[in-house]
Amino acid sequence: MNDDTSPTPRKLYDGYIFDLDGTIYLGDALLPTVAETITRLRDAGRRTVFLSNNPTQTRGAYAAKLSRLGLPTPAEDVINSSWVMVDFLSRRLPGGRLFVVGEEPLRRELRAAGFELSDDANAIDAVIASFDRTFVYRKLQIAFDAIRAGARFFATNADRYCPTPDGGQPDAAAMIAAIEACTDTPCEEVVGKPSRHMVEAVLGLLNLPAARCIMTGDRLETDVRMGLESGMDTALALTGATDRAALSTSPVRPRYVLRTLSDLLPGPARP
Repeated sequence: MNDDTSPTPRKLYDGYIFDLDGTIYLGDALLPTVAETITRLRDAGRRTVFLSNNPTQTRGAYAAKLSRLGLPTPAEDVINSSWVMVDFLSRRLPGGRLFVVGEEPLRRELRAAGFELSDDANAIDAVIASFDRTFVYRKLQIAFDAIRAGARFFATNADRYCPTPDGGQPDAAAMIAAIEACTDTPCEEVVGKPSRHMVEAVLGLLNLPAARCIMTGDRLETDVRMGLESGMDTALALTGATDRAALSTSPVRPRYVLRTLSDLLPGPARP
């Protein structure tokens, strides 16, 4: 491991940004030491917010899940890729016609924001690719036809898989790859981590400069990379998608490596 990787922080930060799947919880259970760590940070007056690339639930649903698991959290303290996508499209294609390769929560959020969802390939302004456990050939055909007819191509996130207690589920990268392969058209923008769109959203929520925040997550290519590229300190949690073997061969180097979330606390504050 490189010398610039430290085992634990020596200070508290003003803002703590946490990934959810594989960092805070796995399935329907909090990971070890999570509740104690978040409680101690909040008791110390530090902001704690949650960031997810997973668009299969709304901000409110994620906040309700955290609260149910013992971490009372308002919806305003959660940002996910579907919420960022709505903001992104509202600035670039307000009221546009969309074809969504994604699940109902994302579709519902887009409709609520004034977008028209359509299956008519010749009337579609943009194809939106996302984590979709209902992906079928018909969806691929419509996306193919729409992009060949001139539709733009965006995605909520580019995660390869979503961690689950049983291993994982193919994520949005699989849908993006299928559409790119058949259309020979690259996705124009991915709005989730590690994009600047997600960085701007979370720093705007915290109202803090990046240098006073730390990003903690279980993925090098999204969580850690986003933190590094935006000027935050970074912590990799070895509780989800990345193990030490993957870390040892990666060019992406987190500032800290955590066995459990409590390693994020300076020594005297650790439970």
